[in-house]
Amino acid sequence: MMAVTYQFIITREDWSLHRKGEVDQHRHREKVREAIKKNLADIVSEEAIIMSDGRRVVKIPIRSLEQYRFRYDSRKQKHAGQGDGKSKVGDVIGSDSQQAPGQGPGAGEDPGQDYYEADVTIEEIEQIVFEELSLPNLQEKKNKKLASQSLEFKDVRRYGLQSNIDRKRTILEVLKRNALHGTPGLHGITPEDLRYKTWEVVPKFESSAVVLAMMDTSGSMGPFEKYIARSFFFWMVRFLRTKYENVEIVFLAHHTEAKEVTEEEFFTKGESGGTRCSSVYQLALEIINTRYPQEDYNIYAFHFSDGDNLTSDNEKCIRLIDQLLLKCNLVGYGEIEGPYYYTSTLNSYYKRITHSRFVSVSIRDKTGVYPALKAFFKKTEQGEGRLNE
Repeated sequence: MMAVTYQFIITREDWSLHRKGEVDQHRHREKVREAIKKNLADIVSEEAIIMSDGRRVVKIPIRSLEQYRFRYDSRKQKHAGQGDGKSKVGDVIGSDSQQAPGQGPGAGEDPGQDYYEADVTIEEIEQIVFEELSLPNLQEKKNKKLASQSLEFKDVRRYGLQSNIDRKRTILEVLKRNALHGTPGLHGITPEDLRYKTWEVVPKFESSAVVLAMMDTSGSMGPFEKYIARSFFFWMVRFLRTKYENVEIVFLAHHTEAKEVTEEEFFTKGESGGTRCSSVYQLALEIINTRYPQEDYNIYAFHFSDGDNLTSDNEKCIRLIDQLLLKCNLVGYGEIEGPYYYTSTLNSYYKRITHSRFVSVSIRDKTGVYPALKAFFKKTEQGEGRLNE
């Protein structure tokens, strides 16, 4: 019988050989994304990000990936099976209980997993953090502003730019003309056969919104409490300015008295004194009534405090929140439970509010900032994303 020899030829045109770098790069991006998601609660509250200008590069630990490969014994050593040949199914080979009392398992022999740090920009983190966030309960308002413009090809004409030739329509014209002349087929293209796509500028309008950021800056707000509040508002501001064109942010700070401040003062300036939370709610209502009519704006109010409020002021706070709920799409309250946490009089009063558009969260450590963002900016069936016309 004649032996048959098969010959395989690999040419330079085999592009599957050139995609390894692309595949490895894609896998690397996926591992980076997976690492960010796994450590998102810690990353969001990272001090190096919050205290910076927002253009920092963060290092994320990522488990390295090894390629599968055969390993050959270079010394040609012989290997044998384990045991003395007297074992049977069910026998216990080894147990931690066999160790002497008070001793650990000892030095391990198993290899560990290799990790390396990948540089990740704030923009990459934002993309993952913000993909699950949205302004809730968005409604269409009378006051619409131009958010963006896009080009849409809506017509086909006989004259236009050479780069806008509609190949499909041109071929159809050639086929029709040749068929009518009794010479079917794709041949003899003439200038009369050419068709060009034309476009129109389509404006997209977005309903306006305003967000009132309210922060307690009284003496009871220590460094930890202020850091948590500023961490939340740092990500809130970046989220709003990244995903929405027509959102205004009003910054309000308060102790016993409330005042409107600049963004820089809001994130850097400290205060002292007692706490009267009703003052900031009263100021928020005045600003809404004078500058942001309900029929023109989607209105949101978010307040962060340590909950240490004057007991005599709590009932007034509830009455003012009820008034805010009549005008706002959502009212959020975040209470920061510091290292010396005690039962807050303010939080216990707010438990009586059962309105669906009132959301309250408690934060005990840095990892609570990201869950607070998700609680306040949770996507709803009504009004997800932006409202365009």
